[in-house]
Amino acid sequence: MRLSIVMPVLAAAALAACSAPDAPPAQVPAVLVHTVGEVVAPAGRYFTGEIVPRHASALGFRVGGKLLTREADVGAVVKKGDALARLDAADMRLGASAAQAQRAAAQSDLALARAELARVQALRARNFVSDSVVDQQRTAMEAAAARFRQAQAQAALAGNQTDYATLTADADGVITAVAAEPGQVLAAGQPVLTLAHEGEREVRINVPEGVAVAVGDPAQVRLWADRDTIFDAVVREVAPAADAATRTFTVKVTVQGAAQAVPLGATATVALAGGDVHGVLLPLRAVGERDGATVVWRYDPAAGTVSPVAVTVAQFSEAGAQVAEGIDAGAQVVVAGIHLLQPGQAVRAVPASAPVSLDAGR
Repeated sequence: MRLSIVMPVLAAAALAACSAPDAPPAQVPAVLVHTVGEVVAPAGRYFTGEIVPRHASALGFRVGGKLLTREADVGAVVKKGDALARLDAADMRLGASAAQAQRAAAQSDLALARAELARVQALRARNFVSDSVVDQQRTAMEAAAARFRQAQAQAALAGNQTDYATLTADADGVITAVAAEPGQVLAAGQPVLTLAHEGEREVRINVPEGVAVAVGDPAQVRLWADRDTIFDAVVREVAPAADAATRTFTVKVTVQGAAQAVPLGATATVALAGGDVHGVLLPLRAVGERDGATVVWRYDPAAGTVSPVAVTVAQFSEAGAQVAEGIDAGAQVVVAGIHLLQPGQAVRAVPASAPVSLDAGR
């Protein structure tokens, strides 16, 4: 009897020992968090841009045709009126000759009509013809005069068309781009060359939304190739709207004087004068992008979760990203592996100063 009771107990124990172990709890990923603090820094201290001409022209022929020759290449220094390219003008010259012949014929018709009118008027004075005959001949003379004026205009137009077959420089400057080669058939107005006018030079830069810039603000320009020389400059133009993709404003800064010392296409650093920007300074790796917006991932200590927060970055520098709006001092943000996070994800926060290396997605 005692044996019959022990056997079922042993069998149950054996079955319990053979059953699968319970699944371990889901591992909560650890993230590095940084507590932000408020800073005050000069707005828009440095921006990088390219030296461009104050004025530039995309030159093209006023008539269409086959490009016969091109006398200027990239880098060529030209003077106003210099021939830069020519079209095949054979058909244009034929058209001009035909227009001149029509003008000569119309001039002969006008001379004949005037002579006829003079004869009719003489006959009318002797009462050999009526007034209606004189009026008819006067009308014929006026029509011949109108046809002559039309032929003159057509001849002048044909002559202009022939002249338009030669492309000339409209100002002193340098050729910065070539868009057509000999043998190519061009439409009227199609760009052939780009001419950078001699004179003022500018630096085109992109300024973040948080930096206040106004036309007339002073600036300084320094070339990357010549870090020891500083050029005085002034803000000439500020775009009225921010770029949809970069959320920055295009600013044009005119370099004052010494235009020849500032080569076109050179990279330059612009220092803008401006007020102070109040905000928080974050590590660069804390700032990311989500759904087209600039965001940081804020850690909620009470819930133990993270969530994206849209922010406005005033400027980026080697020190970090200066955020003007969206996050307050004292908040905790994730500074590593932000591209692996999901809204509302539970995480385990580790201070960024801790001497460990963690992956947000582990």
